[in-house]
Amino acid sequence: MGNHSVGSNKNSPTPDRVGRSTFYVPGLNRIFTSIYTPLYCLENTAFPPIQETQYFPFCYKKKEQKMATIGETKTESTNVETKTESTNGEQVSRHQEVGHKSLLQSDALYQYILETSVYPREPEPMKELREVTAKHPWNIMTTSADEGQFINMLLKLVNAKNTMEIGVFTGYSLLATALALPDDGKILAMDINRENYEVGLPIIEKAGVAHKIDFKEGPALPVLDQMIADGKYHGTFDFIFVDADKDNYINYHKRLIDLVKIGGLIGYDNTLWNGSVVAPADAPMRKYVRYYRDFVLELNKALAADPRIEICMLPVGDGITLCRRIN
Repeated sequence: MGNHSVGSNKNSPTPDRVGRSTFYVPGLNRIFTSIYTPLYCLENTAFPPIQETQYFPFCYKKKEQKMATIGETKTESTNVETKTESTNGEQVSRHQEVGHKSLLQSDALYQYILETSVYPREPEPMKELREVTAKHPWNIMTTSADEGQFINMLLKLVNAKNTMEIGVFTGYSLLATALALPDDGKILAMDINRENYEVGLPIIEKAGVAHKIDFKEGPALPVLDQMIADGKYHGTFDFIFVDADKDNYINYHKRLIDLVKIGGLIGYDNTLWNGSVVAPADAPMRKYVRYYRDFVLELNKALAADPRIEICMLPVGDGITLCRRIN
């Protein structure tokens, strides 16, 4: 749930999910991305510790506003740290797990989903990758565990075999996809930062699914343009997952609609964008949220009006919109 930098927009005020630079230079891009802090920890130029950041709808500064009324308790476990806020006698749990992007108003309910449905069934390689990613300085950018489970089941339901992923990070959603595909399934995976991908690569290899993945380092748009120009890739993909630079989502859609087969699915991540899509125009929000909010709203409006697809927007993670191509 976040941004991977696989397109380009020199006007972006902050790095995207993988800490995008304002331009792409093969090889050098790793240097530029290494200086950035996680997207979800950015507020102007302040670098707050990840464990202290809060993920609230609209990115309101609720923590600062409520400090006088907050009584915090922490419960440590392998997967979870929670905080409890007391306001007018009411207890509100603030889930602090790495990658927590749930839009549920009750964090206790999200915790229930994780402990009842997700963690007991989470494949061991995905659990290992989730825990390794938790140690990454940009760990908040990982796909949430419940969304990973959703993608894994969805791919099995549609019997997907040929897929694409734009935006990879350490590969949690990529691994969820690879585990769901048959042994001869294929994933074209694209991201500008191979070093992040290599964090999860040993786990992917140990899981025995690395042979399904064709990883390409660099911006995705030129690759998509070449595939369309070649002509042989039209209507060949069963499923495409996009978790990348929001300012290029429309550009991706213009190309992906030709590459996904009729009856195939495209999944766009972060389409509720931290809840900011329903925020008033003058609502206080972080700069990167405000900047990308307009692009997300533009995408949502375009998808709703596109006669070539059926859509379903789900409040899983930070919002995922599924598009089924119908013509």
